[in-house]
Amino acid sequence: MINNVVLVGRLTRDPELRKTQSGVSVVNFTLAVNRTFTDQSGERQADFINCVVWRNQADNLARYMRQGSLIGVEGRIQTSSFESEQGMRYVTEVLANSIQFLESKSQTQQQPQQQSQSSNNNDDYYDVSQDIITDDDLPF
Repeated sequence: MINNVVLVGRLTRDPELRKTQSGVSVVNFTLAVNRTFTDQSGERQADFINCVVWRNQADNLARYMRQGSLIGVEGRIQTSSFESEQGMRYVTEVLANSIQFLESKSQTQQQPQQQSQSSNNNDDYYDVSQDIITDDDLPF
């Protein structure tokens, strides 16, 4: 059996870190994933997918990512059910095995022009890499 999910999308709100009674970190979040097609009016639709991440990845997600941050999630679909006052309720969510940050923290807070300048200034190896790589080294 295969139960594998790979998503790329944006956080719909700031992640809120919670701890279980035994001190394990957990973050429940919703990921907005754009559909590949547009509707009849030409607007792009999105799916809003509930996800859960545990332990160190939950700590890092809450520490570094904010609403609108672009992330990649690899995990599996998990379903559960419970009885409530309204009757039986069903929950489907993605249990994340791995999360990749696809933007730096500064990219979600700064303008695009400022992004490239600030990322170059923060990179200790930027100047060295510019000296090492020349157009003659590229195979195309």
